[in-house]
Amino acid sequence: MPSTQTFAIATAAVVAVGLGTGAYIAFSGGNAFAECGGGMATGDATIGGPFTLVSETGETVQDTDIITRPTLIYFGYTFCPDVCPTDVAVMAQAASILEENGAPVNTAFVSVDPARDTPEIVGDFTGLMHDDMIGLTGSEEQVAAAAKAYKVYYQKAEGDDPEYYLMDHSAFIYLMAPNEGFLQVYRRGETPESIAENVGCFVDAVGA
Repeated sequence: MPSTQTFAIATAAVVAVGLGTGAYIAFSGGNAFAECGGGMATGDATIGGPFTLVSETGETVQDTDIITRPTLIYFGYTFCPDVCPTDVAVMAQAASILEENGAPVNTAFVSVDPARDTPEIVGDFTGLMHDDMIGLTGSEEQVAAAAKAYKVYYQKAEGDDPEYYLMDHSAFIYLMAPNEGFLQVYRRGETPESIAENVGCFVDAVGA
């Protein structure tokens, strides 16, 4: 497995190319989302974009099929022993809080391990997390294209077993919205309550 230092360097590179919230705040000064603590004017963000993936039902879908309202998106894999289940549970809890507050959002989990994560497997995973969470996988090429659009780092860890292996990957929750694109990113350690509060601000701004 790559060292912690290697993973940290790779993750830092991801942050450098587009996930610095402070830079977004400085740039976004006059846009409608500035008061939410981030966000970019439409068309300015370099994170996100069109993708084609396969849903948990086996249907080929586009980004416009998934991001039909403010949407939280996480890239990970179902065989992940700790990070992914924890992060996706946080995302699901934030979505439940928002739903209770009358501001429902979509949630989507995108696998970076399509070799093992079949539509059925991602469907079972997301079904355990949230009733309405969408599970997405696809071909190696489809997943790579989606990950590139979202500046997601992922790499299969070294090992001799072709079936039981880990995937190194960046771990962020992205907030996207139709017509607006990328709005915000949430890092590990943020609580469902703090994420829900911030997402609620964007939901209000999008609906204004």
